[in-house]
Amino acid sequence: MKQSELIFSFILIPVDYIMLITTGLVVYFVRYKTFLTQIRPPIFEIALGEYIQIVLFVAIIWLPIFAFAGMYSIQRPRRLTNEFTKTFLACSTGLIAIVFFIFFRHELFGSRFIVLFGWLGAITFVFLGRVIVRLIQRSMFKKGIGVWRVVVFGEGKNTYHLIQSLKDDIQAGYAIIRHFRKLDNASLGSLTNISKHNQADMVIYADSNQRREGLANLLRFCHEHHLDFSYAADVLEAKTSNVEITNLGGTPIVQIKRTPLDGWGRIVKRALDFFGSIIALLFFIPIYIIVGLAIKIDSKGPVFVKLDRVGSSGKKFKMYKFRSMVLGAHTMKKQLSLFNEREGGPLFKMQNDPRITRVGRFIRKLSIDELPNFINSLKGDLSLVGPRAHEPEEVVKYENYQKRLLNIKPGITGMAQISGRSNLDFNEETNLDLFYIENWSFWMDIKILLKTPWIVIKGKDAV
Repeated sequence: MKQSELIFSFILIPVDYIMLITTGLVVYFVRYKTFLTQIRPPIFEIALGEYIQIVLFVAIIWLPIFAFAGMYSIQRPRRLTNEFTKTFLACSTGLIAIVFFIFFRHELFGSRFIVLFGWLGAITFVFLGRVIVRLIQRSMFKKGIGVWRVVVFGEGKNTYHLIQSLKDDIQAGYAIIRHFRKLDNASLGSLTNISKHNQADMVIYADSNQRREGLANLLRFCHEHHLDFSYAADVLEAKTSNVEITNLGGTPIVQIKRTPLDGWGRIVKRALDFFGSIIALLFFIPIYIIVGLAIKIDSKGPVFVKLDRVGSSGKKFKMYKFRSMVLGAHTMKKQLSLFNEREGGPLFKMQNDPRITRVGRFIRKLSIDELPNFINSLKGDLSLVGPRAHEPEEVVKYENYQKRLLNIKPGITGMAQISGRSNLDFNEETNLDLFYIENWSFWMDIKILLKTPWIVIKGKDAV
């Protein structure tokens, strides 16, 4: 899912709210401040201040109705006819809710003009707001901003029709980067190079004659290289719940999502990360001060360290932690590699690591050294919950299927941490994290966050 699509879908919420309020004010002005008062004097009058309070309340109530009507579903820009249909149905549902409210609470107000013209005005203004947002988005597409860079596989009428349709419709938000007629080692090699230089976002397979094994390999390739994968609907019988069907140039295309986090899940998760990190940073201020003083007294060096880690889509970032080792600890790691106790993967673990300071051993036992991770979560490098963040030299040793761990942001805590922490071998940890990626839900994050403090207090096998 492109970040621009998330942004534009999120922007629609305040735009709709503003348009609903605008509708209410315009309808009030027309009813009470124009010549209509002379043609048909109002029987029911309401003060502007009280009316505005009602409008603000009704607008808030309508937003969940819009959401249930699918007006905030994250997808490619809809045609304006579809946008109008969604708007009409959602506003009509909102009208029904108001009618029921008036029926049971008839003291609200008794102006049928305001109710009926409010409904028509809401349809008009909300649709207008969405047209403006979509026009801005499509104008950005023309400049190449936010477009999906697509690699197409296949040959035949369907394939060439799809390619030509996307080229003709610039405002659809797609740009054909490369077309491969056959799926073979040569084309996959070229696709590897395209992915390495971050020149594509999506792969579409539009040929109905490809063998299933080849498509499975292409799907696995896309997961490992963090590319979205779509295919013509009659090509593959997908057995997954994470699919989205769209229509491109008259061809039904099925997109297999890498994780349920694609779409609104990312926005919900980011909101949880942002506000949760702010609360945590404020709550732990006394601990930061105490630990910082202890580290300075115990050994030479800075209070914080910035460690190289690999995040979502293989992007490197600096992870903040309290310093728990002596200066130059990273350069000593190669010498100590013979004493690695972590089997079944690329990670390093040593029970009596001589690089760890006295204070460092204590803060590691209680995971206090990881509290500055909330800074990364606030910045957006880390999530509160996710796979463990690994070092670049560890990531290069990943098996192909393990590269799927990079499909989402790593987390401060996660399935592996609450299921055995460092006692797990790497394959077990990977399986837990892949399960999390494939089955994410908001409530799963909440459960993991609630379990984490108990695991930390027990201090189970932390190193």
